[in-house]
Amino acid sequence: MKEKGRKAIATNRKARHNYTILDTYEAGVALLGTEVKSLRDGKASLVDAFATIDDGEVWLRGLHIAEYGQGSWTNHAPLRNRKLLLHRREIDNLVGKVRDGNLTLVPLSLYFSDGRVKVELALARGKQAHDKRHDLAKRTAQREVERELGRRVKGM
Repeated sequence: MKEKGRKAIATNRKARHNYTILDTYEAGVALLGTEVKSLRDGKASLVDAFATIDDGEVWLRGLHIAEYGQGSWTNHAPLRNRKLLLHRREIDNLVGKVRDGNLTLVPLSLYFSDGRVKVELALARGKQAHDKRHDLAKRTAQREVERELGRRVKGM
């Protein structure tokens, strides 16, 4: 019986800190059987992962999926390149955007959607150090405002 809903496997928490997210896409991932079993155990890391476009195909590189513990000699290589499954018009759109500007494709999260492994892929622009500091200061100021409003509501 099929699973329903969305179950997170791994997230790239530093992506939103290091990049400005312009657009997101959902893509399927072509996997081997032992990779899926390892993902069901939650053994994946998106830390150094990125996507490239080669010959009209999108490839996910640097995604680490640990070897399946119960696997035999048929186990997969943990850092192999994995093909992403997107519609042709989406790929053509991405090719144009990545080629024109200094944009990159960064995976934000890896999850099961109705029993199938999907990756949320972001079209992103790298942030400079001063942009990161500005965002951090803005978040801190917003947190202080919310804290003060909470105090006033409580009458402190």
